[in-house]
Amino acid sequence: MRGPRRPELKQSGEDDAPRPSLPEVFASVRVPVGGWWFRRFLAFAGPGYMISVGYMDPGNWATDIAGGSRFGYTLLAVILLSNLMAILLQSLAVRLGVATGRDLAQACRDHYSKPVNLALWLACEAAIIACDLAEVIGTAIALKLLFGIPLIAGALVTALDAFLLLFLINKGFRLLEAFVIVLLVVIAGCFALQIAAAAPPWGEVMRGFVPSTEIVTNREMLYVAIGILGATVMPHNLYLHSSVVQTRAFGDSIPARREAIRFATIDSTIALTLALFVNAAILIVAAAVFHAKGHLEVVEIEEAFRLLSPLLGFGIASTLFAVALLASGLNSTVTATLAGQIVMEGFLRLRIPNWARRLITRGLAIVPVIVVTALYGEKGTTHLLVLSQVILSMQLPFAVIPLVRFVSDRRKLGVFVVSRWTAALAWLVAAVIVVLNVKLLVDTFFV
Repeated sequence: MRGPRRPELKQSGEDDAPRPSLPEVFASVRVPVGGWWFRRFLAFAGPGYMISVGYMDPGNWATDIAGGSRFGYTLLAVILLSNLMAILLQSLAVRLGVATGRDLAQACRDHYSKPVNLALWLACEAAIIACDLAEVIGTAIALKLLFGIPLIAGALVTALDAFLLLFLINKGFRLLEAFVIVLLVVIAGCFALQIAAAAPPWGEVMRGFVPSTEIVTNREMLYVAIGILGATVMPHNLYLHSSVVQTRAFGDSIPARREAIRFATIDSTIALTLALFVNAAILIVAAAVFHAKGHLEVVEIEEAFRLLSPLLGFGIASTLFAVALLASGLNSTVTATLAGQIVMEGFLRLRIPNWARRLITRGLAIVPVIVVTALYGEKGTTHLLVLSQVILSMQLPFAVIPLVRFVSDRRKLGVFVVSRWTAALAWLVAAVIVVLNVKLLVDTFFV
């Protein structure tokens, strides 16, 4: 087992170095020294699947269903491009965490002034609340569909998941990862069966992965496309990944860190490929079942549940849909909770009990759901769900730009700095995100 590591990134005006990110599980997973490379890779497998959860959470369902039912297979290109962007950005988060011993929040605190850090923290908290909002709505809807629990009551029940996370993480980080992976297998299995039943025209599906100019020129399509981007590339995942990769005891040497970066990047790439399958599957099912049969305005998860079995002629299709939604909501709870802890401790060095942190964040998400449901009925929650994903997309630049800046700076990463080509590609991705968000704001408020 390789020895514990200590963060090395230089401080800017700080007298005391911060504790390691997630100190209760820091360097807690053994990494074999020598032997077959596959055994060492397996030691790094896990964090990528935790990250992939955020790329197939209930927020994705709303945007993917809306995109598939309204525009057919056209927005598959957005899902593919978003996933490729996610693979690149998550690999950069891995590099930052392994090379510096800092998560992204700690690195920002080291580098930026207090006012800038406060602004970045507020932006990230807004993203986490938006993500949590999607989880509350998705889990509450799943509980209603499966067990008949009213939406408001289901939203209140979701507050109890704080204790589920506490139980799992106290049993060890590997058990937490296993829990996540089992639920991911459930989600993927449910959609594999639904795609088989839908039997989509694969020629049209393949053409959907080719980008179309209509995605940018059609305002309604662009709104949904940016929602998909926000639901796919999630800002809090960059903070989370740069932290959870440090749960591996990979040692201090340069070769050990290079190996850790390589294996952790492979892990996240494989996991995000699974996320691509799930996201694409949701849109493909929506396009094959709803769009192809004239149901162009299916944007609500409950409506999709109601129509799925009758239109498919597959009796358990709706039940599989709801089971996958519940698994998605439960899984997303784990990652949002950990991200909230990492962000608060990294930016503010404020440590409060995990259960209290979780209940505060979850409470901020539950209140809007209850208010919107009371004022506008259950239909209003669907619009709130899609809006939450657009909010997530708007927070992306505040996480992406610092990340790309840090991994491109040789003074911070030394020999682990990214190549010029990688840096150029990462800056291009950041620019695309900023431009799309500016266009969305202009179209929303000035057109």
